[in-house]
Amino acid sequence: MAARPLDIDTAWELVLSAVDRSNVTLPFPGTETPAVRINGQGSWNLMQPATHEAQSLLSVFLPLCRPLPDNAQLNVIGQLGQSLDGRIATVTGRSRFINGDDGITHLHRIRAVSDAVIVGAGTALTDNPRLTVRRTHGRNPVRVVIDRHRRVPDSHHLFTDGEAPTLRLISGTYSKPPHAEVPPGVTDVPCLGRPEDDAPVDPAHILEVLADYGLRKIFVEGGGVTVSAFLNAGLLNRLHVMVAPMIIGSGRPAFSLPEIDLLDDALRPRAQLVNLGSDMLFDLDFSGT
Repeated sequence: MAARPLDIDTAWELVLSAVDRSNVTLPFPGTETPAVRINGQGSWNLMQPATHEAQSLLSVFLPLCRPLPDNAQLNVIGQLGQSLDGRIATVTGRSRFINGDDGITHLHRIRAVSDAVIVGAGTALTDNPRLTVRRTHGRNPVRVVIDRHRRVPDSHHLFTDGEAPTLRLISGTYSKPPHAEVPPGVTDVPCLGRPEDDAPVDPAHILEVLADYGLRKIFVEGGGVTVSAFLNAGLLNRLHVMVAPMIIGSGRPAFSLPEIDLLDDALRPRAQLVNLGSDMLFDLDFSGT
């Protein structure tokens, strides 16, 4: 038996070992002592004592790691970081940093277990994000920016830092790539219709394009309009809402969804609440709704 309980750092190493694996027993790193049994379909059993923080991390991330059968739909997770009053940015669009250090680390962990991370042009333009894994261990996902009209400057990090392959989805007629792999560097992918077309982008079509590139575990990171579009289309398997102990009082709402008249029509996913430290996480499971 292990000399000490499983802590959060070791739990994260086990999560990385669990990516795309099922029906396997994972040992404590560097030992042969069984730590976690992955049973498939996102279920798991803890085989050694663990801290509360480690158990919470495993419960949130192990369901995101399971391999997808070839005939399965994509696994899509969204994320919103908001204030107590449901705002994701000020009226001027400033959103750094609503969430605290622990929330940002959680965000980087989602990136590390995803094939691709998506942001809309507005978020990329305003925040100039890197969308890489820097606050934890793990691989960088393929970066995807929905930029129909090329609003995001070519000087932004996504297009200049060379840290991960980047797909820029732009207007034009789509042609399936000859190989299911993402080339290094920045690749413009015409797939969003005519340049003059102002119709909303179809989230299902975006997922089809990414699947053609072999990307199946998709993280829709932001902003609120983009995440809401995937949620409204019924394409999110899970949604992580991180709530910061902050009241902004005005600004941009987290969700942009059609109005409803009755609470019976509200979305009611299965949920678990996790204390991240600086933020509270609502881990919402839409897979059974």
